[in-house]
Amino acid sequence: MAEAERRLGAYWTMTRSQVYRELPVLAERGYLTLGKPGPRSSQPYKITAKGKKEFGKWLTEPAGRDQVRNPVVLRTAFSSLMPKAEKQDMYTEAVTYHNTALNEVREAAREAKKSGDESTATALEFAVGYHKAVLAWLKTAG
Repeated sequence: MAEAERRLGAYWTMTRSQVYRELPVLAERGYLTLGKPGPRSSQPYKITAKGKKEFGKWLTEPAGRDQVRNPVVLRTAFSSLMPKAEKQDMYTEAVTYHNTALNEVREAAREAKKSGDESTATALEFAVGYHKAVLAWLKTAG
């Protein structure tokens, strides 16, 4: 889970419950094998040849539509019902969060480029652009 968060967390959200719910299903379908239990009863999985083939197939399918899910934007849609001070606090907290996240993904993108991982660096550049866009929007919203 930590590796998935490190690699994908800047642009794709997932919960532990989602991941742990899907792993046994993927193993049942033959895409993963269950390894030996690790510390604290952790269950390592390894992708199988069948899983690699299916993953490669998934990569070539149409990606589908984006889904924008931003809790500040959702609350802004109803912000006429919020006290002005709470609304401003919400925007201030969002600016702090997005500035921190922007700095983190910029650094992660630099590290990925430095290590020669262009695919990860390119994906992280999306997160850089996303946080910049939200920060620009927050200037107009707040």
